[in-house]
Order: sequence, then structure tokens, then C-alpha cells
Amino acid sequence: MPISIAVALLLWGKVRGPRPVRILSRLAMIVFCQITAVTTVFVMVNNANLIYGNWDDLLGTGNHVRAVPSVPPAEAGNGAGGERPGGGDSAKQPPKVQQQFRGVDDPKVPNDVQKTDLKGQVSGVDGEVLVWLPPQYHDPAFKDKKFPVVELIPGFPGSSSTWYGTLKVSEQLKPLMQEGKVAPFILVSPRTLLLGNSTDAGCTDVPGKVNADTWLTRDVPQMVLDNFRAEPSADRWAVAGYSAGAHCATKLSLAHPNRYRAGISLSGYNDPATEKDSLVGKDAKLREANNPVTIVRTAAQPPKVALYISGNKGDGYEDGQAIAAAAKAPTTVQVQETTGPHSSDVWKNMVPGVFQWLTSIIPAQP
Repeated sequence: MPISIAVALLLWGKVRGPRPVRILSRLAMIVFCQITAVTTVFVMVNNANLIYGNWDDLLGTGNHVRAVPSVPPAEAGNGAGGERPGGGDSAKQPPKVQQQFRGVDDPKVPNDVQKTDLKGQVSGVDGEVLVWLPPQYHDPAFKDKKFPVVELIPGFPGSSSTWYGTLKVSEQLKPLMQEGKVAPFILVSPRTLLLGNSTDAGCTDVPGKVNADTWLTRDVPQMVLDNFRAEPSADRWAVAGYSAGAHCATKLSLAHPNRYRAGISLSGYNDPATEKDSLVGKDAKLREANNPVTIVRTAAQPPKVALYISGNKGDGYEDGQAIAAAAKAPTTVQVQETTGPHSSDVWKNMVPGVFQWLTSIIPAQP
């Protein structure tokens, strides 16, 4: 931006030609300065919050849905059953895939975060997955130990880097894990921006469109189990999210109690249509089926899931109360009222506390 202003000042008095030409030339300089100013502000905001991971995400040109295969009903989302990835009949399990990992090319993301490009064998979704390993993972004293896992879901639009770069989840939790105040969780953040920047897949399997639920609850966990010393039991897995990702965390944990023991929602919502770009919110049946209150009320058995739901009044708090009112044991719901805007500054400050709560649900193994 300073360069564009300097160029305009330098050329302003040097424009030659008829008066209309001089006026148009100077107007063009002003417009150019305005465009560069807006672009600079956008880049600064994006860099601070990691809303878009790359230009493809911003322009909506990335293609992350390779195919939309029909997922067997026994494995589908929305409350259906199915074996936990890594369990069940081994003959039905997809072959193990050893992934190649590399660093994340983003100065805001700590260099101990790893990245891999995963081709979802069941979902037909392709996307990056970021993984952070707790400090105990490479400690010789823990060489025979398996570790609990938390999937981290960003908002919409959002980048798989946001939890690490903006919310600083690994930087905040690392010392707490070393002090024994937080369990040594493996932190996994998969891509959720699958249909461009104007359509939210809603972490849902939408026939003919995308298998976002299957990507998050089967392909990503299976990759983690294939490549790391992760515990396969659903009692040792959780999912956390903020904003649209908070809706996903609540919904996925309730719909898949055979895959997750706990869910953390930071400023989420129940009605998928709350997100105006939600593909799920535009379909009446999907909208109702993917409302966490509906999932709780219609479950054949109350899911054994612990939920931590936080939000300001008018921004997730009442939604949490509605789930708590509908829930029955063994489902537990802790609703925490917060203050402040719908922003990463609020969620970042909550990270230590919510992970200490999660440690009370999924403690470190002795």
C-alpha cells in the first residue's frame, strides 16, 4: 500500500494530455490506492486469523471431492452405528496407508506441527491433515504407550492451520502436558473447506455432493491409527470446534458415540441453517436430522458422550441449554456462559480450561 501511494504522489503532477485524460488518470491512481489498501487489510486479517489457507481456498477453485461413493448405512452418520475405525472385522477394514508428513509452510504455525495430504479411501474426499504430537510421544519412557486423540474442527470458512496458528492450541497445551495438568493428546486438524468458499459442507454426508462426515469420522481417524501410536478406543477420542466447527463437534460426538467420548463446542449453534452458506441448512430433512437436539431426542439409546458447550447469550449459550434440557444419562452437558465477541481472541483464552475439563473425562493413562 505505501508503494501505491508513493507512485501516485510521484506521477500525480506528471500526467499529460487533455483535461479528461488527466482526470481519468488520477481517478485510476486513487482507485488503485483504494484497492491496494483493501487488499492489505484483508491479507492482514487473514494472516492474523488464518481464515483461508491458500489462494485456492479464497477463490473457491480447490477441488477436494474426488468422488461421492455411497457409504454403507451401518457406517453412515446421523446416529447410525458402525465399528470404531481400527476395530471390528479386519476383513472389512481398508488397507493401512503409511502417509508422508512434512512441515507446514506457514510462519504462524509452530514447526513441530506436521502435515500430510490424505486421499480418503471411504469418503472420496482429498485434503490436508495437520497433526501435532504431545511432548511425551518421543520420550523413551512412553515408547510403548498409545495416546488419546482430539480432532480440531475450524469454523467456516476456516483453515486446518487456525487452531495451531491463531488459537495457539499446541503452544498453550505443551507446558500443561509437561506439568501433568492436561493429558498428552495427539491433536489432529483436518481440512473441512471441501466445496469452495461459498458452501459449507456442515461435516455431513450429503448424497451426491460430499461425504464430509465420513471424511472426519472414518478416513481421518483411520489415518491417525495407521501412522501414530493412537488409542483406538472411542473412550480415548474427542472432537472440538469453534463457531461452525463447534456445531460439527457437538453433532459428530452425539451422532457417533462409538467413535468419540467427548465434544467441545466454543460459540456453536444447533440449527445448521444458522450458517447461511450451509448446504445442510438448505435441505429440510438434513437440517432437522443434523440438529444436535434432534439427535439427542431420537437416539435409540442416550449416547455416552460428555459435552462442554460455551457461548455468550445469543451466541451459543441458549443452544447449549437446549441440548442440556433434552439430554438424558449417560449423556452429560456442561454449559458455560462466556462474555466477549464471536472471535478467536475469546476461544484462544479458553483453550487451557477446556482441555483441563477434557482431561477429567479422558485422563492420561497410568
